[in-house]
Amino acid sequence: MAVTTEEDLTVTDICRILQISRRTFYEWRAKGRAPRCKRVPNGELRIRRADFERWYDGCGDVA
Repeated sequence: MAVTTEEDLTVTDICRILQISRRTFYEWRAKGRAPRCKRVPNGELRIRRADFERWYDGCGDVA
């Protein structure tokens, strides 16, 4: 069983890093555009740092 660690980011962390609102994050999530999330027992979402970094790297604009 995996536990939440400092390697896990909260929705607040993600919003702060990306400078977006929580509403934007949840809209992206509803559209399948947000990084992969897991729900912890208290009902909150967590994003593994490695999953976030992979997702972020994949967001690059191809010029």
